[in-house]
Amino acid sequence: MLSNEQISHLKKELNDEKKSLEDQLQGNTEGSLESASARDTVGELSLYDNHPADMGSELFEREKDFALGEHHDSELNKVNAALKAIKDGSYGKCKECGDEIPYERLEVLPATLYCKEHSPEQIVPGDRPAEEDVLEPAHGNTFRHHQYREVIDNEDSFQEVARFGTSETPSDLRGDYEDYNSLYNEGHDDEGFTEDYETFVGNDMEGKQRKIYPSKKQEEYEAMLDENDIESPYGDVPYHQTDGYVDDDKE
Repeated sequence: MLSNEQISHLKKELNDEKKSLEDQLQGNTEGSLESASARDTVGELSLYDNHPADMGSELFEREKDFALGEHHDSELNKVNAALKAIKDGSYGKCKECGDEIPYERLEVLPATLYCKEHSPEQIVPGDRPAEEDVLEPAHGNTFRHHQYREVIDNEDSFQEVARFGTSETPSDLRGDYEDYNSLYNEGHDDEGFTEDYETFVGNDMEGKQRKIYPSKKQEEYEAMLDENDIESPYGDVPYHQTDGYVDDDKE
C-alpha cells in the first residue's frame, strides 16, 4: 500500500511530466513542417519538378515530426490516465490482476498502471505483414521464385545481381564456398551465351577479325579439353574437305 507521501511524490512527478509533454507538443506544432508549404521550407513554389530524392531531408523532418507527435500524445495519455487513477483511488494497483505495483517500479515509471508481468509493452504482436502470404524463402541457394501455377522464373533479375554481393554470408547458405564471389555462381557464369567458348571469343560487326580474349573462363575451357583429350565439349571435330555453302560445283 502506497503512503500519502509516496503518492504525493509520484503525483508531482506526473504533473511535471505532463507539463513537459505539453510544452514539447506545442513546440513541435509551432516549429514543424506539418502546416508549412514548400515555398516556406525550401523556397519552391511546387515540388512537381523535383526528383523525390531531392526532397529527402524535408520528407525525413516531416516524418520525424509526426513520429514525435504520436509518441508524445501516447505518453501524455498514459500520464493523464495515471493522474485520473490517483484521483479515484485506484493508483498503485495493476489493472489486470489487481495486485499492488511495487513502489520501486512506480518511481521509474510513474505513469504505469500495470505490474511487470501484465505490462502491455512486453506483449509481442501476433499479426504478421500481409506480404508473408505471398513471399517465400529462396529455394536452395538460388533466388529463383516459383510463381503460382507452377510457372518458374529461371532468370530472376535478383538472382542475376545477387552474384555481385548480398547481405548473406557463407553461413547462411548450404554447402562449402571458397569466397563470397562463388556464393551465387551456381557452377556456371555464361552471361547468357549458348556455348561456353562464346564468353571469350569475339569478332567485328561484319563477322571478321575473330579474336580470343584471354580470361579465366578461357583457361578453364582449354584445360577441360586438354584433360579429356578432345577438340570440343562434344568430342573431336570431323574436318570437312569443302564448304557446302560456297562449293564451286560446275557440273
